[in-house]
Amino acid sequence: MSRYIGPVFKKSRRYGFSTLETGKELRHKTQAPGIHGTSRRKLSEYGVQLQEKQKVRFMYGLSEKQFRKTFDAAGKMQGIHGINLLILLESRLDNLVYRMGFAKTRKAARQLVNHGHILVDGKKVNIPSFRVKVGSVISVKEGSLDHPVINECLGMDINIPAFVEVDKTKKTGTYLRYPEREELNNEINEALIVEYYNR
Repeated sequence: MSRYIGPVFKKSRRYGFSTLETGKELRHKTQAPGIHGTSRRKLSEYGVQLQEKQKVRFMYGLSEKQFRKTFDAAGKMQGIHGINLLILLESRLDNLVYRMGFAKTRKAARQLVNHGHILVDGKKVNIPSFRVKVGSVISVKEGSLDHPVINECLGMDINIPAFVEVDKTKKTGTYLRYPEREELNNEINEALIVEYYNR
């Protein structure tokens, strides 16, 4: 299955979960989209696991193949499989560009990376899935310092998580450490994703 590029709000309403992590999508309409959206049927155990996996996959904007590959890589790390999965997803370049406040959404951050506006340790990287190492410096390239979208986002009061450090004047950010589980979305049950793939 390819990466989803349709309406984000519909997906968020479908799963009753804010994939943008702002809650904006569910503010006016909470029921699932479509004529039968008001009557949600009870999901089977498999359905609950699948829905949890889909929620996280759409939240980070990955295809099924990318998500499964990340899941398998997380299984080779020391520690808890589900938490390792979230750490690897958070270590993606497009996600860190979003977390540092250079873009309003992960989709916008992906576009900035694709278009070559972002440097990692001084080198241009245009692969959104690039896995950033702890201690790496992410910056806006010199020719894009006046990019209107980046300037608009940096001018907003966006909550920057503690595992990254941002210098808005220089338009640079540092990936300080892996995030702790409590710093990430508490509506995600990563154990269900592990159960889904291990069934």
